[in-house]
Amino acid sequence: MTKAEQPGDGPLTGVRVVELAGIGPGPFAAMLLADLGADVVRVDRPGGPGLGIDPARDITNRNKRSVVVDLKSPDGPGRVLDLAARADILIEGYRPGVAERLGIGPGPCHARHPRLVYGRMTGWGQQGPLAPRAGHDIAYIALTGTLGMIGAPERPPAVPANLLGDYAGGSLYLVVGLLAALHHARATGAGQVVDAAIVDGAAHLAAMIHGMLAAGGWQDRRGANLLDGGCPFYRTYETADGRHMAVGALERQFYDEFLTLLGIPDQAPARDDPARWEELRAAIAARFRTRTRDEWTAVFEGSDACVAPVLSLREAPHHPHLAARGTFTDHGGLTQPAPAPRFSATPTAVRTGPALPGADTESVARDWDLPGLLTS
Repeated sequence: MTKAEQPGDGPLTGVRVVELAGIGPGPFAAMLLADLGADVVRVDRPGGPGLGIDPARDITNRNKRSVVVDLKSPDGPGRVLDLAARADILIEGYRPGVAERLGIGPGPCHARHPRLVYGRMTGWGQQGPLAPRAGHDIAYIALTGTLGMIGAPERPPAVPANLLGDYAGGSLYLVVGLLAALHHARATGAGQVVDAAIVDGAAHLAAMIHGMLAAGGWQDRRGANLLDGGCPFYRTYETADGRHMAVGALERQFYDEFLTLLGIPDQAPARDDPARWEELRAAIAARFRTRTRDEWTAVFEGSDACVAPVLSLREAPHHPHLAARGTFTDHGGLTQPAPAPRFSATPTAVRTGPALPGADTESVARDWDLPGLLTS
């Protein structure tokens, strides 16, 4: 194993993961494990997963290694089972029943390796009326009520890319489940199946909102609440150049500093009177339209007014704070988010670029003691 191929010194060094190639939340979850130091082997299919981008630029495959296995060939399932027998975790994102039909479901895998943590990433989950149906992030978050919370009241719900469903409600919950099950397996010797459904995770993310709703502190409609843009001092505003500033001045001391720097301190009493919020919103909006985004950024620089410029994806890596922290990094010519979170004793890093399909078959066969991977 060359230095470039070795898992890093992250906290999951020594953990072996098999990822059955897919798109979306499964690969992102596997990337997170790889970022944390796990040795992740991605099992690509002939022809690739159909993401439609150059594999060399697919950042979600960084820090991994790849082998190609045709699961429809007579020996394909056996190769996956051989990998599973040497792994701690397996991740698959097929529709319910597909892995079983291919012969690589939890039953055969646990027969070979009882301690294996078998992670299943789906939108609808393994059971329920919609379990066999196709879907995407937007449909999953729509049914949970989370999509309906986002956006202006007079417009359709705003689509939060696929961050809220696929990655927050999906990938992150899968990773939490995998690590919890791995802890259990190491303590008891028993593996298990982790059923991570985006609908479950996206619903769970709204736990605080449901509590506020039950307590009468949240209205079940968009743009009418403290944290959904309804509040004039927790929302975004357009500037003179068509860009935007984000305001989050919730606490009184921050609110007062915000209005003073904005130049409308006389509006301070409107904070505690929702009947005046429309008046306050209009006054704030009018002030923001008098200067450009960068001019307002300079006004609020160094303050506790809780105001920030809304940056684009290409602008974000150059912000002084993010640059100072190394929130983004460059590797192989690709600017990308650095691994997160950070660890004092077991630091993480982007060790390798995106794994190209089948490029690591020889090293995986050697390191995992699987000479059968080298046969066609």
